[in-house]
Amino acid sequence: MIDYEILLLFDAELPEERQNEVITRTRELIERGGGTFESHDVWGRRRLAYEIDHKAEGIYHLLTFQAEPGTLDEISRVLKITDGVLRHLAVKRTKPGATPSGPPPSDDREPEYAGHAFDTEGEE
Repeated sequence: MIDYEILLLFDAELPEERQNEVITRTRELIERGGGTFESHDVWGRRRLAYEIDHKAEGIYHLLTFQAEPGTLDEISRVLKITDGVLRHLAVKRTKPGATPSGPPPSDDREPEYAGHAFDTEGEE
């Protein structure tokens, strides 16, 4: 199982009952796929940085859960075709204390170019 979070952006005119239906449907998809739903955090109504479908405001919800990648694909497919969902973004969560990915820490050796050590001595 992989830890995920999805940030949902609903149309600001979407009734709260409909928003709850979408959240419930998403939760059911997670649990049917063998995952575990962890939390639902309502961020509320916010002004958008740019209009989406001629709408200047939206309502944000953050969902956190554990699921298999196939389950996440199905959730994304359903959210894409659900009326009232303006956007959604699913990301993999990192575990607390995990090291960020990136290049390995450098050692103090001189860099090598084309198989030769870079010589800085004797240059003026």
